[in-house]
Amino acid sequence: MPTHYLWLPLATFCVAVLATWAAIHYAIRRQLIDQPGERRSHSVSTPRGGGIGIVVSQLFACGVLALLYPAFAAGLAVFALGLLMVAGIGWWDDHRPLPALPRLLVHLLAALLLGLLVWQASHDPLKAVICVVLGVSLINIWNFMDGINGLASSQAILVGVGAAVLLPGSYALAGLVIAAGCLGFLPFNFPRARIFMGDVGSGALGYLMAGLLALGLVVTDLALPLWLMLPSVFLIDAGFTLLSRMLKGERWMQPHTQHVYQMLVKREWSHAVVTTCYAFFTLGAITLATLFSGLSPDWGWVGGVVWMVVGTGTWIFLRMHLIK
Repeated sequence: MPTHYLWLPLATFCVAVLATWAAIHYAIRRQLIDQPGERRSHSVSTPRGGGIGIVVSQLFACGVLALLYPAFAAGLAVFALGLLMVAGIGWWDDHRPLPALPRLLVHLLAALLLGLLVWQASHDPLKAVICVVLGVSLINIWNFMDGINGLASSQAILVGVGAAVLLPGSYALAGLVIAAGCLGFLPFNFPRARIFMGDVGSGALGYLMAGLLALGLVVTDLALPLWLMLPSVFLIDAGFTLLSRMLKGERWMQPHTQHVYQMLVKREWSHAVVTTCYAFFTLGAITLATLFSGLSPDWGWVGGVVWMVVGTGTWIFLRMHLIK
């Protein structure tokens, strides 16, 4: 195993720790503070914007990977540009809230960059379109699901580890450095939050997750549902909550507390317990995806679809009991 498989994730972790520590002091100095409220799941005033630590660590990793693998330098530069766009609009929104439309436009442009990378690498327009949709969706899904301590970052760690298991050869480094960067942020946010991720971090994490899935679709023959299993708990909770709000005619873009994880917290489940339960669900998804990855693509479709059906049934069951 090349030595950079070890020192690069470690260096990425250290960069994330230092950058997050600096972000806490910056947020306090600039009074970037999230106050408790009816539509929030925390009860203590807490600085926000700590996700910039993850972003800085991933930009560092992209730079190092470009030096280690010059053939991929151009693609890494384009991906880093998309990451900067998503993180930049989130950073702006953390300082001065923006309307939804300009944020969505930036998300779409960044997702288009990801789609262009996939098209250039695979020459498959369908995969490119899928990755554009994944980009826009996961950016916003990670933002929606970043509501309690440790949830968004722990899920990103697990998706990164799962991707590292499924990706071949040196491509696994992509999952490892993302997991390492999030791990550097996690102690500042879990179990007690010294700082929140903010839109700068949650949107960027969604883009990073989309990048991992896009990489998997390009460099492996695994079925799409197997890759979707990795972030499936977020896809299900955010997707079906959004759908239920739209069907009710509610203003679905407004903040709310209707996700299952938020309902559990309102039922006095601790943040740590809810985050851990979601982690176990994702660990199950990673385990099954790994098992099915050794079978034919047809079985990959079967395994992924069955997992999604089971997850959806679990979501419906929990919602029915939590709404009572």
